[in-house]
Amino acid sequence: MTPALTGFATGFSLILAIGAQNAFVLRQGLLQSHVFWLCLFCAASDAVLITAGVAGFGALVEALPALPLVMSLGGAAFLTVYGITRLVAAWRGGEAMEIAGRDHSLMRTLAIAAAFTWANPHVYLDTLGLIGAVSTQYADWSARIVFGAGAVTASFVFFFGLGYGARLLAPLMRSARAWQVLDLVIGLTMLAIAWSLVAGVL
Repeated sequence: MTPALTGFATGFSLILAIGAQNAFVLRQGLLQSHVFWLCLFCAASDAVLITAGVAGFGALVEALPALPLVMSLGGAAFLTVYGITRLVAAWRGGEAMEIAGRDHSLMRTLAIAAAFTWANPHVYLDTLGLIGAVSTQYADWSARIVFGAGAVTASFVFFFGLGYGARLLAPLMRSARAWQVLDLVIGLTMLAIAWSLVAGVL
């Protein structure tokens, strides 16, 4: 497999699992709210981190042993708060549908996306750690750059596909019950990720 295809497959497989960031993009896609800028922000953030990982930035973690602990606890706290808000919305039922229809400002949407992206230790593990580690199999820098470009392309394809593809589910999300189920799933996902972060450092 060529470096480009290896990079694409590696990046796509790592980002495919539904996580906090992906759940947020899915929800905004269903609302059709700031989809382009949100997808661009998430993909561009991944591009920066993947580039840093391929360039060897992972050495920073080795230089600062306490960094994973700080990142994990901070990320867990944020995910717990957001997860609880979604569970509350699911419990309220009818109000959840009303809240879902409200359009947050672009800046608030990007701020939430930034927290999900830059305060999530899993993002650093996948981009700086795993993708960076896989890239070391290429001794030639030109091949390593092509590998990184493939991984970056995977992020753009995934986020824009998720954001705009969510519209296909829009007809199913017209009822308050559907939003309750979605908020319940998202809330439980956030709490599960938060727990895994804490359990991983204890």
